[in-house]
Amino acid sequence: MFTGIITDVGEIVAVEARGSARHLAVACSYPADSLPLGASVCHMGICLTVTSLAEQGNRTVFTIDASAETLARTTLGAWQAGKKVNLERALRIGDELGGHIVTGHVDGVAEIVSRDDTDGTARFVFRAPKDLAKFIAEKGSVALDGTSLTVNGVDGDTFTVTMIPHTLAVTTWGDAKAGDRVNIEADMMARYAARLADAKAGGY
Repeated sequence: MFTGIITDVGEIVAVEARGSARHLAVACSYPADSLPLGASVCHMGICLTVTSLAEQGNRTVFTIDASAETLARTTLGAWQAGKKVNLERALRIGDELGGHIVTGHVDGVAEIVSRDDTDGTARFVFRAPKDLAKFIAEKGSVALDGTSLTVNGVDGDTFTVTMIPHTLAVTTWGDAKAGDRVNIEADMMARYAARLADAKAGGY
């Protein structure tokens, strides 16, 4: 489990195709002793397992593997060396839950429709996949590229989010632009609420 509070921006330093899967190396500023083998790390909203790690200069470099399923459902298949990625280590018992509960199981890919910058803030309009739009509610939570964000408004399959200067500065969102594709994870509570409503309507 994660919170959607980004704690580092890493860099993809190598990508290797392994059949239908991918093997990637990621450089970050986390201390090596804080990333045990088998640790779960959220990469742009995708929960992936640390398979090896080493210290290289002032950075820690670790490896991850992504399956064909992950490549099909997320933006990871387009990642190349040099790409910056939002990172978050797994939530530990006793940690502050500053965002909302994020599983790291990406539901699909949304698109940035527009970006409007005013006084250091940025207002984004996103288009969600139609099957996910019902889970997005005004003033509800959504995880986009691993970042816990509050929905300002909803119009059909589009929704708006406003990001403050701090978020833009400490994540990859500062460089985001219209046309970019982003990983989206619907809020768990919204998903269960929709499922209960469907069950009630269906009489079971």
